[in-house]
Amino acid sequence: MGNLLHRLVILFLFFLSASKVFGSNICTSQGVTTCRQCMAVHPRCAWCSKEEYGKGGSGASRCDYKENLLKGGCSPAAVEFPSSTLSIDKNAPLSDKASGQADDVTQIKPQKLGITLRPGDSQRFTVSVKQAEDYPVDLYYLMDLSFSMKDDLARLRTLGSELADTMGHTTSKLRMGFGAFVDKTTSPYMYTNPAEALENPCYGIHQKCQAQFGFKHVLSLTEKVARFTEEVEKQQVSRNRDAPEGGFDAVMQAVVCKDRIGWRPDASHLLVFTTDAKTHIALDGRIAGIVQPNDGKCHLDNENVYNKSTVLDYPSLALMTEKMSENNINLIFAVTDYVVPLYKEYSQLIPGTTVGTLSDDSGNVIKLIVDAYAKIRSKVELELLGVPEELHLSFNATCLNEEVIPGLKSCSGLKIGDTVSFSVEAQLRVCPKEKRHSFTIKPRGFKDSLEVTVDFACGCDCEADAKADSPLCSNGNGTYECGVCQCHPGRLGPRCECSVEDYSPSDDANCIPKPGAPICSGRGDCLCGQCSCHGNEFGQVWGKYCECDDFNCLRFKGALCSDHGKCSCGLCQCDAGWKGENCNCSTVVDTCMSSIGLLCSGRGSCQCGVCQCTQPGAYGDTCEKCPTCPDACTIKKECVECQHFKRGQYIEDNSCSIICKNEINLVEELGFHANAVNCSYKDENDCVVHFQYYEDGSGKSILDVVKEPECPQGADILVVLLAVAGAILLLGLIGMLIWKLLVTIHDRREFVKFEEEKAKAKWDTANNPLYKEATSTFTNVAYRGN
Repeated sequence: MGNLLHRLVILFLFFLSASKVFGSNICTSQGVTTCRQCMAVHPRCAWCSKEEYGKGGSGASRCDYKENLLKGGCSPAAVEFPSSTLSIDKNAPLSDKASGQADDVTQIKPQKLGITLRPGDSQRFTVSVKQAEDYPVDLYYLMDLSFSMKDDLARLRTLGSELADTMGHTTSKLRMGFGAFVDKTTSPYMYTNPAEALENPCYGIHQKCQAQFGFKHVLSLTEKVARFTEEVEKQQVSRNRDAPEGGFDAVMQAVVCKDRIGWRPDASHLLVFTTDAKTHIALDGRIAGIVQPNDGKCHLDNENVYNKSTVLDYPSLALMTEKMSENNINLIFAVTDYVVPLYKEYSQLIPGTTVGTLSDDSGNVIKLIVDAYAKIRSKVELELLGVPEELHLSFNATCLNEEVIPGLKSCSGLKIGDTVSFSVEAQLRVCPKEKRHSFTIKPRGFKDSLEVTVDFACGCDCEADAKADSPLCSNGNGTYECGVCQCHPGRLGPRCECSVEDYSPSDDANCIPKPGAPICSGRGDCLCGQCSCHGNEFGQVWGKYCECDDFNCLRFKGALCSDHGKCSCGLCQCDAGWKGENCNCSTVVDTCMSSIGLLCSGRGSCQCGVCQCTQPGAYGDTCEKCPTCPDACTIKKECVECQHFKRGQYIEDNSCSIICKNEINLVEELGFHANAVNCSYKDENDCVVHFQYYEDGSGKSILDVVKEPECPQGADILVVLLAVAGAILLLGLIGMLIWKLLVTIHDRREFVKFEEEKAKAKWDTANNPLYKEATSTFTNVAYRGN
C-alpha cells in the first residue's frame, strides 16, 4: 500500500510539473499558428478552422483537445481532427496443404492492409503465418568444379535419383537443376601460360580438364531426375590458379537469372552451394584491375555462361542478401570441414542461409540438404521491405503454446502445419514528405507477403481552401488558411494588421509574463504587442512569451533525447520502443534473447535492451557464459524430461518448445560422436537415464536418449521370506555353536586347573590328611565289656 501511494505521489508531481510547463494541456502549450503544426503536436490535438472562433476576448486556442474546442463554440464541421485508422483489404484464410494451383495457397494472412496514421500515433495489427504441407520445392545444385572437387563430382553422378527420392518424402512437387563455377577467367585467377593451359588448365599435371569458366548454367529446373544425372555425368573438373574460388559470382547469377534457371514463383527455392575452398568477395577484383561494382543483374550469354566475369567485381554480401530476399532464395552452404567456420561467419551476415559440413567426397550431401531444408522450414522469420525511416515497427511473437515473446519477429522449432502469429505496432514518428507509402512484411524465403499501405495524416482538409493575399488578412497582407492569417514577412497580428515598423515601447507590457521577467523570456522581440521569437542554430523557440523550445532537453552521449525522441518544451517525448527521461532506455528485448530462446539465458534481467546478469558467475551479452552455473548435462536434463518423458519444470511452465530446440533421437545404446557429452541422472522414479548431447555436421543440436532407463528391480517376496527364515536359522545355529565353543573352552580351563592342583598334593592317598588324634581320653563307667 505504501509503495502504491509513493507511486501516486510521484505521478501527481509529474503531472503538476508538466502542467506548469505546458499550461492546461500539451495542445495549447506549443504556440502553434497553423493547423499542420497542431496535428504534429499530439494525436489528441484538434484544430478549429471557424473564422470567428476565439473572438470576443475569450482568447481560446484554436489548437486544443477536440472536446474543448466543441465546448468553446467551434462547430463540429469546422473541427479538423484526422484520426488513425486501420482497414483489412484482403484476408484470405491460411491453407493446410499445397494442393491444386499453388497460386491458391496462402501461408500468411492478412494479405493487404491499409493504415492511416497521425504523427506520434500508432496502430496495431496481427500477422499469422502457417507453412502449407507438400509445398513445391525448386532445388538448384551449384557446384565448385575446381580440380580439388574431382572426387565430389564422381560421387554426385550417382546421387541424383537418391536425392530426388529422399526429397520426395518432403514434397511431391520437386524440381532439380544444376550449375557450376570455378573463377574469373583472367590473370591472376587463371593459368595463361603456356598457351595450352587456356584450353587445358591441367596441362602442367598431365591430366585433361575443361577450360576455366566463371559460372555456367548447365540444367534448368526440371522434374526429370534422369536429366539431372545425365548432365552431371557430362561434366569435367577445371582448374584455377589461386586458392579461393569465384562462387559468389555464381550465386548472384543463379539468384537473379530466374527465367534461365526456371525458378517458380510459387515454390520454395533452395540454392545448394558446394565447395571445399574459400571464396572471393567484393573488392577482390581489384587484383585483376576489375573496379566496376557488381550490378546484381543477369549476364548469361547464349551458351548460358556468365559473360561479365572479367568486367564486374565480385558481389558484396549486402547485394547478395538484397537479391536473395527479392527472389525468395534460401542459400545452403554445403562446405568441407576446413572452411565451415568461414561460411558460418558469412551465414551470420546473410539472413536465411544455413551451413552444413560436407564430407570429402560429398557422400553425405543428401542428408545435409534434407537436414538444412528441415531447419529452414522449422523457422519463420519476418523481414521488412521498403519501410520508411519515419515509421517505427515493433513486434511481439506468439509461437508455440500461445506464449507471447516481446520484441521478437521470428519463431523456431516449428513443424509443418504449425501456425504462429506476430503482433505488429506501427507508429509514425514524424511526417515524411510523401502523403502515402507502401511497404511489405513477408516471411523470409516465402513468396507470400503482406502489403501495407500507409496514409500519413499530417495535414488538414481546410488547407485546400487556403486563399493567398486574402482581404481578410488586412487587405492582402497574408494568406487566409484554416481560419487564421499566415502573414507576409514584416506583418504581424491576428489579421496581419501590424507592421514591424510600427513599434511602440508601450506594447512591451504585453510581452512580459510577470513583473521583473525579461521581455519575451529574453528570446524574442516584442512587436505589435506580441512576441516574435528568435530562431537560432539549435532549433525552434515558441510560446506566447517564447518560453518553449525544442533543444533544451536532456541529452545522452551528446544526442538530444538520445536521438530516440522529440524535445518539446523541455521534456523528451520518446519514440515507440524507448523510454526514460532522455529516451535512452530501449523497451525492446530481442537484443537480450539468448540462442536457447531465454531472456538473458534465464540468468538475469533485460534493462534498456542490455542484459544485467544476476546469477553469480554469469557474464556475456546474454549472460550465456557462466563457469559456476550448472553444466550442459544439468541443463539438457530438463529438455530430456520434457521432450521425451513429457514431465518436469519446462512442461509445468509451458517453456519446453521455446528453450529446447534439440532434436531427440531414441537409441538402444549410446554411440560415439565427435565432441559428444555423455550424461546420466536419476529421475523421480529412482531410475538412471542415460543420454548424449552433440552437434551434427550441419550444426544442429542432437540429443540421443536411451529408450529404457535403468530402473532397480522389485523384490521377490518368497525369496525374501526364505532368505529371512534362513538367516534366522543360520544366526541361531551360529549362536549355539558359539555357546558350545565357549562352554567347552571354560570346562577345559577348569579341568586344567584341577590337574594342576592335584599335582601339587604331598600326602598318601591311603591316609586322610585332615584326621587328628584326640587330645583327651574318657572312660565310660557304665561299660561292662559287653
